[in-house]
Amino acid sequence: MRYTVVLGVHTLIWVLLTGAFYCEKPSVVNIGAIFTFDSVIGRVAKPAMQAAVSDVNADSGILKGTELKLFMEDANCSAFLASVEAFQVLDKDIVAIIGPQSSAIAHMISEIANGLQVPLISYAATDPTLSALQFPYFFRTTQSDGYQMAAMAGLIDYYEWKQVIAVFVDDQYGRNGISALGDELQGKMSKIAYKLALPVEFNQSYLTDLLNKSKLLGPRVYVVHINPDPGLRIFDVAKGLQMMTSDYVWFATDWLSTTIDSFSPMNKTSLALLNGVVALRQHTPQSNKKSAYMSRWKKMQQEGLARSELNIYGLYAYDTVWTVAKAIERFIDEHENISFSVLDKLLKLEPSEIQLRKLKIFDGGSLLREKLLETNMSGLTGQVQFNQDRSIVSGGYDVINIEKMAIHTVGFWSNYSGFSVSPPETVKRGRVSYLPLDQKLGNVTWPGGNTVTPRGWVIADDEQPLRIGVPKRVSFVEFATEKNNSHKLEGYCIDVFLAARKLVPYDVPYIFVPFGDGQSNPSYDQLVKMVAQNVFDAAVGDIAIVKNRTMIVDFSQPYATTGLVIVAPVKNSKSNAWVFLQPFTWELWSVTAASFVIVAVVMWTLEHRVNDDFRGPPKKQLATMFLFSFSTLFKKNQEDTVSPLGRIVMVIWLFLLMVITSSYTANLTSILTVQQLSSPITGIDSLIASNLPIGYQVGSFAYNYLTETLYIPSSRLVPLGSPAEYERALRQGPDNGGVGAVIDELMYIELFLSRLTDFGIIGQTFTRSGWGFAFQKDSPLAVDMSTAILKLSENGELQKIREKWFCKMGCPGDKDQDVEPNQLHLISFWGLYLLCGAFSVAAFVVFLMRMIYQFVRYKRRQVNPPSPLSRSSSNTQCSQVISNFVDFVDEKEEAIKRMFHHDNPQVQVS
Repeated sequence: MRYTVVLGVHTLIWVLLTGAFYCEKPSVVNIGAIFTFDSVIGRVAKPAMQAAVSDVNADSGILKGTELKLFMEDANCSAFLASVEAFQVLDKDIVAIIGPQSSAIAHMISEIANGLQVPLISYAATDPTLSALQFPYFFRTTQSDGYQMAAMAGLIDYYEWKQVIAVFVDDQYGRNGISALGDELQGKMSKIAYKLALPVEFNQSYLTDLLNKSKLLGPRVYVVHINPDPGLRIFDVAKGLQMMTSDYVWFATDWLSTTIDSFSPMNKTSLALLNGVVALRQHTPQSNKKSAYMSRWKKMQQEGLARSELNIYGLYAYDTVWTVAKAIERFIDEHENISFSVLDKLLKLEPSEIQLRKLKIFDGGSLLREKLLETNMSGLTGQVQFNQDRSIVSGGYDVINIEKMAIHTVGFWSNYSGFSVSPPETVKRGRVSYLPLDQKLGNVTWPGGNTVTPRGWVIADDEQPLRIGVPKRVSFVEFATEKNNSHKLEGYCIDVFLAARKLVPYDVPYIFVPFGDGQSNPSYDQLVKMVAQNVFDAAVGDIAIVKNRTMIVDFSQPYATTGLVIVAPVKNSKSNAWVFLQPFTWELWSVTAASFVIVAVVMWTLEHRVNDDFRGPPKKQLATMFLFSFSTLFKKNQEDTVSPLGRIVMVIWLFLLMVITSSYTANLTSILTVQQLSSPITGIDSLIASNLPIGYQVGSFAYNYLTETLYIPSSRLVPLGSPAEYERALRQGPDNGGVGAVIDELMYIELFLSRLTDFGIIGQTFTRSGWGFAFQKDSPLAVDMSTAILKLSENGELQKIREKWFCKMGCPGDKDQDVEPNQLHLISFWGLYLLCGAFSVAAFVVFLMRMIYQFVRYKRRQVNPPSPLSRSSSNTQCSQVISNFVDFVDEKEEAIKRMFHHDNPQVQVS
């Protein structure tokens, strides 16, 4: 029993002592710093961090009795050495690492920090890919290059430049930064045309060679993204190569502002190299705290504690120490103890001189990481707060311009307001987008002292003129060809280009290069491909703008409208004395004439008994009958119709005449103005279905269109090289080794038909396209030439050039290509004639039946009782009956009616 009590007391004492040990706040907290001491950033970061540690330890309101100790190691600009130094620092039980300043080194140390769960907080590593989920323990107290490149792309777009040349250091910092710039520019319809990569340790000779080669490129806007360089070697070399003149534009990321801010007053003369350069500087708002620190920095310089002028990264380094200290304070307040444990996997390593087995995991690393994410404090650089990428919330950028060895701030950029002449903190927040019209910057002085915004690119110069490919045509040479192998090119297309070039607001040195062997027309698809392959800078000629070509080159505005048409033989219809008979076939004329006679007879028959106009002597009745029928073509008849059946027949007859006369008038008009095709082809559909051989021009896009789009077998297509071959093939026809039709572009066909009258265009243009000048993709000259062509069209110069080449004997296409329409056939109107004939016969039959009925009644009255008018006996022959019936029909209707209304009618039938 006594033993049990003693054991319990010992256990209680051990628990209390252990608990007291673990609950006791640490007296010292170690943090590490890895950076290159002797560098533009390192020379301000070291005294800044030392000052910050001193201020933290002197402030009783933070850490509350716990001393913050900083262990600094020199990375010497080497990722390898920095990794070794990282292991040495971590051996001192540190809870966080500040730095490094290099993005390349940060990639390496971040992997170590992840493994040992030690937060890595950098004040200068700006590579945007460091924010990846791959590095959960990496924090950045400076702005990511993702924001900086958005500002740079906005700056390029503000001045409306579409292509730039990027000069960058070839490491993670340079490559990933320029990649971010490319993504931002793409969203603004611009691009990085060329990338000039520099080794991390580049020399003057390499740089000179690289920049000298870039002078042969078109863009003149350079974006420089390298590490801080006190020697400003890029601009020194550029000035020696005459690249700091008014033709050039130089942008620099914040490395330049960091460099020149670090210059001592004695070294400000170096700014003479930067005249006209525009750069970005990370924006930090003005505050009393910042002003006091800058005054303190002057004292530190006087005391020998600082060897450099203060730059932005000195402020960020100072704030980083305070950020880590406050996070540690929150960590200790919650966790109260800092502990480390050995990594099991390291214990399994074989013992060696490299004491990796001594490395320990920071047990509270994940909790300290959470406390860092909660940071929200006011520092020298403004509000310090991390976003979801563990980077400091962007405070924007200053846009600076160096002029006459002075640095001018011409504006500001923020991701919520764009460009403004007011600092970001004064611009109302809350907008996530902004209008281009809202953007504003101050006046900028560009290289060469020019205040007018440079063009930003050069198409060519006298030393390297624009190489323009021109098709060396052997047919239709009026458009473009070489004159007598003299290397002098002329033609309609050449004149249009030269006229448009005069309207381009800058000089365009050029040379024409004939393309083709001079034996046959060259392949225009191959010419366009040579432009895309940089063999030519442009192509000028009768180049059709079609889909497959627009995918590899840019075209100017079309200067001529064209399209594919069909041409075939036609026969001229010469006017003659009997041309008025041509609208109808003889069958239709015969039926029409017969219809007039039939209608005349039917109408006389129906009207004779009831209408006095249709009675009288036989000659008069015959004349009335035919005049009535034929006069319906021209005017209202003098004789009115009285009988209901006659009126019905007249309605149908007049409707037929209306259709017939309208069709006759339309067809006669066509005959007098149009030609009649001598081939059965009426359009592209009938040509495809006909299986006739088809001619096409050698070198034209027509072959690909016919085979790939219309699926016409290539065996049906006959290549033709000149207008003479067109004529010969069309005259021979398909039965004699020729072609049934030729398909070519309208401009060629109009010129071909202007010399010949035996051929004509069939149908309409079945493709729509135009001719333009071809340029390499994204060439600015394509836009300016399009504008010039529109001006030529508006001022009438384009039409004058066309008239100069094609209208000496009358403009092609202005002459009517007469084509006679087909004659109208009976089959087109047989329904109307059948309808009219049916009504006429029906009316006649109804009239005849009525007459027979009345005649029978009349004969019965003669028999019982006998009529005194009767002259027939019971033995009257059939001929006598017919004669009597005719006489009965000839009687007036009124006389017959009176007879039937009296009991003893006395009607004399004569």
